[in-house]
Amino acid sequence: MAEEARTDELKAQNYAACLDGAKVITAVIDDDDDFCNDLDTAGKKARVSRSMGYLVDMMALDDWGSEDMTKIKAAISAGTTFVG
Repeated sequence: MAEEARTDELKAQNYAACLDGAKVITAVIDDDDDFCNDLDTAGKKARVSRSMGYLVDMMALDDWGSEDMTKIKAAISAGTTFVG
């Protein structure tokens, strides 16, 4: 069965979710006191891994168009280093 093309509206929602995921990764890595401060190192690595998984899956889509993926790629890279 062929997949339906994503609408522009869905792409915009997905892109916003990716930027949010990148913010999560950055906040956890930067040890933001207001975010995930109740997690130990293993918990933080697990949280970053989940966000990275989503971002990697979304980056694999080939219909993004002209969206700037710089922050998303940087978050994946930083997350990969953080998780080890």
